[in-house]
Amino acid sequence: MLTARGRQTEHRNRMSQQTTIRKLAALVNTPVEKLLEQLSEAGMEFSDPDQVVTSTEKVKLLGFLRRTHGKAGKAAEAAAPKKITLSRTRKQELTVGGGRNKSTVDVVVRKKVTLVKPELEADAGQAAATGPVDEEQAEILRKLEESRQRNLEEQRRLAEEDRRRAEEAERKRQEEEAERQRKEAEAAAAAAAPAGEEPAPRKAGGHGHPKQPSRDERGGHRHKPSRGSHAMVAGVEDDETTARFAGQLHLSASDRARRSSSRARTRTRRQVEQSRSGAGPHGFERPTAPVVREVAIGEAITVADLAQKLAMKGGDVVKALFKMGVMATITQTIDHDTAVLVVEELGHKAVAAQPDDAESELLAHVEDVQGEAVPRPPVVTIMGHVDHGKTSLLDYIRSTKIATGEAGGITQHIGAYHVETDKGVISFLDTPGHAAFASMRARGAKLTDIVVLVVAADDGVMPQTIEAIQHARAAGVPLIVAINKVDKSDADPDRIKNELLAHDVVAETYGGDTQMVELSAKTGQGVDELLDAISLQAELLELRAVADGRASGTVIESSLDKGRGPVATVLVQQGRLERGDYLVCGVQYGRVRALFDETGSQVKSAGPSIPVQVLGLSGVPDAGDDFVVVDDERLAKEVAQQREAKRRELRLVQAAGNRMEDIMAQMGQGEAQQVLNLVIKADVQGSVEALRQALTGLSNEQIRINVIVAGVGGITESDANAAATAKATIIGFNVRADAAARKVIETHNLDLRYFSIIYDVIDQVKQVASGLLGVEIREEIIGIAEVREVFRSSKFGAVAGSMVVEGVVKRNKPIRVLRDNTVIFEGELESLRRFKENVDEVRSGTECGIAVRAYNDVKPGDQIECFERIEVQRTL
Repeated sequence: MLTARGRQTEHRNRMSQQTTIRKLAALVNTPVEKLLEQLSEAGMEFSDPDQVVTSTEKVKLLGFLRRTHGKAGKAAEAAAPKKITLSRTRKQELTVGGGRNKSTVDVVVRKKVTLVKPELEADAGQAAATGPVDEEQAEILRKLEESRQRNLEEQRRLAEEDRRRAEEAERKRQEEEAERQRKEAEAAAAAAAPAGEEPAPRKAGGHGHPKQPSRDERGGHRHKPSRGSHAMVAGVEDDETTARFAGQLHLSASDRARRSSSRARTRTRRQVEQSRSGAGPHGFERPTAPVVREVAIGEAITVADLAQKLAMKGGDVVKALFKMGVMATITQTIDHDTAVLVVEELGHKAVAAQPDDAESELLAHVEDVQGEAVPRPPVVTIMGHVDHGKTSLLDYIRSTKIATGEAGGITQHIGAYHVETDKGVISFLDTPGHAAFASMRARGAKLTDIVVLVVAADDGVMPQTIEAIQHARAAGVPLIVAINKVDKSDADPDRIKNELLAHDVVAETYGGDTQMVELSAKTGQGVDELLDAISLQAELLELRAVADGRASGTVIESSLDKGRGPVATVLVQQGRLERGDYLVCGVQYGRVRALFDETGSQVKSAGPSIPVQVLGLSGVPDAGDDFVVVDDERLAKEVAQQREAKRRELRLVQAAGNRMEDIMAQMGQGEAQQVLNLVIKADVQGSVEALRQALTGLSNEQIRINVIVAGVGGITESDANAAATAKATIIGFNVRADAAARKVIETHNLDLRYFSIIYDVIDQVKQVASGLLGVEIREEIIGIAEVREVFRSSKFGAVAGSMVVEGVVKRNKPIRVLRDNTVIFEGELESLRRFKENVDEVRSGTECGIAVRAYNDVKPGDQIECFERIEVQRTL
């Protein structure tokens, strides 16, 4: 009996065997028109080459073609046998009873099968026995016969699979029935047994059981007639009951049931083992082609997660990374580029991971904000070299005295101001000019609309001036040159313009497009012309922004105030920032508790191009982070947490990204590299970045400067403990240590240094690093004497009469004896005499007598080299 799955398989295969006229024509190598004509002659009407030709119609066409060419002879047809009858008889003996009642019974199993052969096979044999026919028709017949044979083989295979499935189902049913009968028999035997008496156990051995007849011999399953098969069962003579219980007639019903269940369990175990080993109809089959997977990779991913997405063992991925030169463990995090390389190396495809849900929600949140763009004030960044008057110029415009309060007369961080002038509102960003603050200047150039380059007329174009020009060009913002200090006697504005020509900055007076204004920040000369130039440039830019709606912008500077907490100076670029807004700023989030302008006064809101100080964030954001106002605190917190997790993964990648080349380079170093650990705390985030970059840039092959802690705010107890653990030097830039931190510093005798000018920080770190490097012993040759004659002395042995040809020879310094420019002895002087007097030194051009201690093999022509060892302090 066929199961539902077997019927579906048979139906699917019948559908897959359908052939169109076009395919049949290509198979038999015959034109489609000719095949349609032959089908019409055979009595089958076909009009479309894409019509389906069934197996019956193929056979009909084949018979027609044979009859047309006289290939269906009656004699050959009569000679072929119509059917074959097979008879099989099997005899065996069974032993019934036991003891004196023992008897033997003969069991005879007879089986008769009649096989009928279809006419088509006889026709095929007749066609093979006939004479030659038309070559083209013979080819058609051959192709049709091959197609028919393939179909028959496929049908026979499918029928065999269906038969096996039916047998499996019937066997399972019989096993279940036998198990049920066994349980019923055991229950009945237990109920019929006398109290206290257990059922007699079944005897093992005693009587040999003959081999059970095979499935075909028992006739337990008849051959089912299948569609399209050659052989059909005409009749079967068999006694199923006798075959099934052959060899078990002497057993009771319960014993037979137990034996049947035992054999069923054996067969079940065999089937399970076959399925585990890949055998059987439901065994595992190896894929015929490699499976290419699409692996989504974010900014960083652990090796274990990557192996899981690749459906591979973690050790295989680690091995692939090792072959690429990356040493990583299974729990280590690798960056995006490395993960993409290893995925492609393993034959898979890497795709970029979709952004997190919170980030996607935030992006949709920002894109929803739309409004009418209105004119906005320009953002102007003042840039230039140190001490060229940038802050003084801004002070004159703001009518304040900020420059006098700066430590050392230089700006240490970005200042943000907005000024109401006769030309309108202008926002100014004041950037530091020291070389260490390159990142601040680059950040200021990206935020600005116009760059004002201040150049001192009495100094000229300096390195930071050139760097400011490069930042302005990289940001794509227009440049206005303010030539300052023209009121000085040695000022030469024309020289400044000529020097700027070398950097492709051409003044309008020279036919260029750069406005240059000569001014004096001290007297105010030319400041109005500068404001006019800024206003003119802003009109040309047509600056506009959305004034209403949720605000967005960039963090200019951030700090940690002891009384107010984290304070961020932000520049609003779109929308309006108000008190009570929820915002996410980099990895920090919070609610705006208060807004302050540059004068310290509270404001209710801030529009586009207006810098304000924001209170209420969860922590100190990094300078340069973007901020966005959202509807609720939940979204802000989720986005901040996801960004923090990504940043932590990237830090792990940077910390653990060891490659074999790096390890080999460390192994190849002769001396161990010294490490100077630093703890840096500053008043603002920009100063922290500048100090970190400037100090780590002092590292070389002998010493590596490692910043273990860097942050904003005062020096706390945790900072001091970290410094004590790593034996680090603590640097406080415009901040101080609290009482708990000072106690830890005194207990561990830590090195704490306060600074307010970045020059002093760099100089003192150089001194500390030089102290760690230690001293280097160098040898310096101070004099050379040439041996002219050798004298023998009873007191000193061999005495070399020599001439000092270079430098000076001193008695208390070590010497070397050279012969043919090769050192043959190194030691000390026994005596140094000038005539008969002992002397301490003999200078160049003077004769002397030299006795070498513990060496008497001096010969004329040798050179005696006098040298001294000096200690040189290593420096960076």
